[in-house]
Parts: sequence; C-alpha cells; structure tokens
Amino acid sequence: MIRKLALVFAVVPALALSAACGGQSGDDDGKVTVVWWHGQADAEGDILKGLADEYNKSHPGIEVKPEVGTTNVDDMLQKVQAALAGGDPPDIAYMYGSWSATLAETPRVADLSSLVKDPSFGWDDFWPAEREAATVDGKVIGVPSVVDNLGLIYNKKLFDAAGVAYPTKDWTWDDFRSAAKRLTDASKGVFGTSYVATGDEDTVWRFWPMLWQQGGSILSPDGKNAAFATPQAVQSLELWRAMAVDDKSVYLDQNGEKFLPLFYSGKVGMEIAGPWAMRDLADHKVDYGVVPLPGYGGNHQTISGPDNWVVFDNGSKRAQAAKDFLAWLTKPEQDARWSLGSGNLPIRQATSKLPAYKEFAKQYLGADAFLANQDNAVQARPSITSYPDISAKIGDAIDRVLLGQATAQEALTGAAAEADKILAKG
Repeated sequence: MIRKLALVFAVVPALALSAACGGQSGDDDGKVTVVWWHGQADAEGDILKGLADEYNKSHPGIEVKPEVGTTNVDDMLQKVQAALAGGDPPDIAYMYGSWSATLAETPRVADLSSLVKDPSFGWDDFWPAEREAATVDGKVIGVPSVVDNLGLIYNKKLFDAAGVAYPTKDWTWDDFRSAAKRLTDASKGVFGTSYVATGDEDTVWRFWPMLWQQGGSILSPDGKNAAFATPQAVQSLELWRAMAVDDKSVYLDQNGEKFLPLFYSGKVGMEIAGPWAMRDLADHKVDYGVVPLPGYGGNHQTISGPDNWVVFDNGSKRAQAAKDFLAWLTKPEQDARWSLGSGNLPIRQATSKLPAYKEFAKQYLGADAFLANQDNAVQARPSITSYPDISAKIGDAIDRVLLGQATAQEALTGAAAEADKILAKG
C-alpha cells in the first residue's frame, strides 16, 4: 500500500506548482478558515472535534473545521494528491512519517522550520525520533501527531504455565529464542512468538532494530548504496529463520491481522509490538508485561514510527492560522487530551509530567515501560522517496527466509543488490 501511494504521489509536485497560488485567505465573514483532515472516526474523531471547538471559541478570528478526510489513513496520501490536483487541498492533514521525503518535494507543503525553532514551541521536548522523522534535508514538513515504538509484550500466564522466568530489560536475542521455544506447545496451538510476514513495511521495521543494535545502517553514509547486508544482519535474520523453521516457535502472520488477537486469546507468549496494543490488552484483561526489545551487547535500541500533522499552503493567512493552531494543539495540555485520550503515548515529554498521564498509566499498565522505551528510539528510517521500494525488496527477502525458501545470506545479499539498483535511479 505505501509503495503504491508513494509512486502515485510522484505526480503531485507538478500539479502543486500549477495550484501554488490558489486557495482563499478567509471566509466572507472575515474569519480565516483552517480545513483539518484528521483521518479519525468515532471516539478519536470526537476528541479532535472537541479540541477544534475549544480553539475556535478562544480564537474568534479563526475557524478550524475538522473533517475525517478518509477513515483509512493508509489512503490519506492519495486523497491529498487528488485534492492537490484539484487545487483545493486541506490546510492540515494527518500523514505517516514514512511519507516525509515525498511530501518534502511538494512545493505546496509548508516548511515548519520557523515554527518549531520558536522557543515557545518547545521542539526539544519532542523525542529525537519524532523530530528526525519530520525533517528532510533541514526542512521540517510536519509536527508530530502520534508517536510509538516497538517493545516486547509478554503474557504472564503463559510464562507461568511453562515455568519460564519473565523477560527483563537485559534480555539478549538468544534469551528470546530460548523462551519462545519453551513456551511453544503444538498440542495446544501455542506459539512462543509471532512475526508479521506480509512482505511490507510492517515486516521490515521489526527487523531494523536488530541491525541498529549492532552498529549497522540501512544505507551507506552518502545514501548511495545499501548497507544492511552485513554479517551481523545475516546472523539476526538467521535467528528468526531458525526459530520459524527449525524450532517452529513462530506464528507467521501473513495478513498482519491475526498476531495480536492470538496474543490476546493466550495462543502466543510474546509479541514485538507497540503501545497501540494497550487498549485491546486492557479490554481483554490480559495479564501482561512490557520490556524493551532484546538486544546485542547491552544495546536495546528500538524503532519509532511517528506520524505528523502536515500543513499545505492555501495562502499566507490560512497557512499562518494552521501553524498557530498546531502550536496550540501540541502543547502538553492539549496533547494529554488527544494522545492519552486516544490510548497513545504522549508526543512530548512534558505531557508525561501532568496528572493526566499518571491516570493514563494506571489504566494502561504498559504505558510507563513504553514511555521509557522512547529513550531507545534514537534514529529513524531514511527519509528518501525510494525507501518504500527498497523496503518492498527487503520485506520479500525476510518473508522468503521465514518461510524456509532462502537462506538469510542469499536473501539479504539479493535485496541489497536490488536496493542499489533503485538508489542508482535516484
């Protein structure tokens, strides 16, 4: 999905240039209108509507109009592309962080660098991975809307039944494999862990922390070549192959929708997942714990997938009003209502010091562990337009290894060769 959307969006810059002078600065009644596509339905959409209503009451010269835009955020890039082609994009849209490089090439996307550099904005209060995912070649294309990370969630009941000690923050990947093998019980349909084997970014981003923990990089420093096919990366992927093929301790989820429900129902002992699972864990009354990812040599680096609010330039008045609104929306008090109210981690560190976060952490027992794990998210995936195509090659390679169709060495070497071809095309 992401790969297709990125290719479709490649036509936007030319279209955006033709519409760059479009857009109205205000309504007939003198108010400046800000159209806000947030992509959220139900309770989450109600939270954002409430925030917009509050802002409008305290800012009589501005009317923020929250609209869903699309109920499937996967389609937001395509939806905005169509709006740009028609010359009437929203003023603000919810965008995945993986789209940042493509958005940075679109002239209609506002540069928010001056906004975040204002001391009153508190840019340094956002975690490094958030700031990096929103920045492309020095241009800040958005401000964080959601932040997450990958940790290790484990089912205490299954660990107790198997007589296995709970995971700790010092676990190695060998510890992880050993526990998964002991937790597996084929007669009961119980697996030690799972892996999303969909061949897309959901597959790939689970692998990058293992590369980073060993000092590896996805690309060379100049960004011209793949750098991920290292002996250490091969060893990491071989560990997953051995778990899936030899130990048979891994449930391979080939549609990406079964692994968490299986965990909730007590059929999987450990999951590499993020804070988005906490609401369902609470609803299913799972007795669980959260620790950082297993590591190499004491390095437990993880990965974060921040999303952004992106501003489109519909004239100076509307663009400025949109920026002012986002500066207000991302303050700790509003962040607490939006992020915590929707079951997500706070997007900024100051929010975690508020009483609202303490109540949130009581409701969601994994919150503190995931919040602390943000310190292990110190880098982001490459902000280049060709990343989705490179990711697809790597995702396919990982799938083939997990299914026993290729060795880790040949799969990663082949994917790196394909990535080099993609990079060579610019």
